[in-house]
Amino acid sequence: MEDVLEVYQRPYDPKYPVIRMDEKPCQLLGEAREPIPMKPNRPQREDSEYVRQGTRGIFVFTEPLAGRRHQEAMERKTKIDWAHQIDKLLAIHYPDAEKIILTSDNLNTHTISSLYEAFPPKKALSLAKKA
Repeated sequence: MEDVLEVYQRPYDPKYPVIRMDEKPCQLLGEAREPIPMKPNRPQREDSEYVRQGTRGIFVFTEPLAGRRHQEAMERKTKIDWAHQIDKLLAIHYPDAEKIILTSDNLNTHTISSLYEAFPPKKALSLAKKA
């Protein structure tokens, strides 16, 4: 744990940004009954019953030292989805960075092998060297 905390103590360097990545599942909920609109002296009324309308995976990348955040909701969160998120992060959000310092949990999809499953070896190696 101390090694991760030391990473966050590094001074800000735009060529080597420190980025935290996390993902979580999120339920999509719909109304079982239409809410009753508010009226004078009465708040809107909503039923506690809901209809489950599936789930989504939310990927969140934060760069605390620069005050930046990027998030994206996906239908799922597989190895391939993670690899494509890393590709977007490097190509769109940090194209000028020499290397990003990426911290994340140790979920089995957050590995270099995911890059090789998603991309040709040359591109996967390039991404792995930069992330």
